[in-house]
Amino acid sequence: MEQVLLIDTDPGVDDALALLMAYERANVAGLSIAAGNVGLQHTVTNALRLVELAGADTPVYAGCAEPLVLPAADAAFVHGADGFGDAGLAPPQRRADSEHAALALIRLTRERPQQLTLVALGPLTNLALALRLDPTLPQRVPRLVIMGGAVTGRGNTTVPAEFNIGFDPEAAHVVFSAWPQFELVDWEATLRHGIDLQRFEAWLTADDARARFYEAISRKIRGFHRERGRPGMVVADALAMAVVLDPDCVQRAEHRHVAVELSGGLTRGATVVDWDGRSGRPANARIVLEVDQARFEALIRQALGAD
Repeated sequence: MEQVLLIDTDPGVDDALALLMAYERANVAGLSIAAGNVGLQHTVTNALRLVELAGADTPVYAGCAEPLVLPAADAAFVHGADGFGDAGLAPPQRRADSEHAALALIRLTRERPQQLTLVALGPLTNLALALRLDPTLPQRVPRLVIMGGAVTGRGNTTVPAEFNIGFDPEAAHVVFSAWPQFELVDWEATLRHGIDLQRFEAWLTADDARARFYEAISRKIRGFHRERGRPGMVVADALAMAVVLDPDCVQRAEHRHVAVELSGGLTRGATVVDWDGRSGRPANARIVLEVDQARFEALIRQALGAD
């Protein structure tokens, strides 16, 4: 039975790969868009480009342009000023829906209760706002998968914080506190599942519009990986999407309670995992630690038309 996904995202380069994977294997009911990797105008534009590339009619809903409480820096230095590697892409022909993303999350889950898998690939601002407007939202969503966090404190924004959580810690706190059970694919897992860069770039030579598109938008980020001596391509959102599309690819996971630090001078935005059950709080997260690398890479190849 085909999965139906509702995806909340902030399209930069790795989000784009995750969305191509989603369109290859699932039905995408809607894209709710937040600022994050770059500003909202760019993330919405990029979402519209991806819908066109996929030949889909998925509605795109623009959401929050800022974090809930405090401003945060974007990741344009990695993704390019436009979020898609400054590749000079033509503007999309489609337009975003007029409904706010948070309201769309509430409405779509009411219209299709227990039918939608919710996938959160960016800062959790839209989802947190939706939860404040409708605290019953989790009751209608059978599965929530979040890409975010650094479960032992090896972040990519500050020392302990991962970008999606660090961009809007208050939003993450709202979601982690309100959602009884979710799956978490963190930054550290993506580092363990990097893809050999030479092999990845060979896939981008496929005679397919999706491969050509991704080759263009990923040039900057591939250079970023090379400059930092990373042995492979790190595609965080793609790993989370692999867990969504192929749950059996997960080889190791731990159920633990996860909270978000809001006020620490050195640790704001850190995901704090109760590994030893000291808090007495019930586990709210299934933390994905290892996946089958071959199955993960096969999903990416298929999404790029490289098989």
